[in-house]
Amino acid sequence: MKTQREVSPLPQTFKTMMSLLEVRATPGDPDLLTLWVDGTESSAIRFSDPHFLEFEYMEHIRISLNSIFEPPTPLKVLHLGGGGCTLARALNADRPGSRQLAIEIDSELAQFARQWFDLPRSPFLRIRAEDARLTLDTNKGTWDVIVRDTFRHGIIPDPLRTVEAHQQAAKLLADGGIYCLNVAGHSGLSHLYEEIRALEPSFCHLAAISDPAIFKSRRFGNIILLASNNPIPVDSIGRELRKLPLPTSIIGSQRLLSGAQSIRALTDADVGWSVAQPSPTK
Repeated sequence: MKTQREVSPLPQTFKTMMSLLEVRATPGDPDLLTLWVDGTESSAIRFSDPHFLEFEYMEHIRISLNSIFEPPTPLKVLHLGGGGCTLARALNADRPGSRQLAIEIDSELAQFARQWFDLPRSPFLRIRAEDARLTLDTNKGTWDVIVRDTFRHGIIPDPLRTVEAHQQAAKLLADGGIYCLNVAGHSGLSHLYEEIRALEPSFCHLAAISDPAIFKSRRFGNIILLASNNPIPVDSIGRELRKLPLPTSIIGSQRLLSGAQSIRALTDADVGWSVAQPSPTK
């Protein structure tokens, strides 16, 4: 069955009940499509290469997983935030036989991704239209990896940044599992440190990956925060990061916890989230 990409001229825009979507081809490279959500780059897919990852932070996640789980071992992966499911597509290619579930609150966006991109079919990749925090509170699975890459208008919803949210993630992880959080949407490091303090009660080991300039608050960008109850192989991850074309570094628990000492963790009570009667993430 042909995708929309094969039968529709580009660029294309589509308004869902929640977001404005746009698919653009890359000038001079029609094989590479980018999905924009509310004016922000969300996903990029190269059709000829399912392993391809355009965004640096997704490559940082893949390097981390490869340092923890020997490729091509299949994994069970829960994605909190679906978008175009680029990372899920790449992991499926890297690790055949993996079982992945992507949670996307915008059901029309989930349908759009299936129409436009050659995503793995169920059971290898299932996409569920649901609030990601509700998933954390109610999911009964056991996952090797949980990836939180969830944004609304460019900001991480507060109910996904609380002590209780991270406690729920810890309960869903298998022994030796890893929680990968994309921390972005704000300048400075205060939100990173809030996340660290919120993770601290549930996880023994933390690490963060980014451009060194971001860690020094000299520029804005993505930080990948890793949390696990098993030691994180910081040295081996660091060796692989140094092979990337752009400067990237990894920081371990001690430095992260030291920087977060004066910061207070966010709780469900602070953001008005009730597990019994959850309100939609905003």
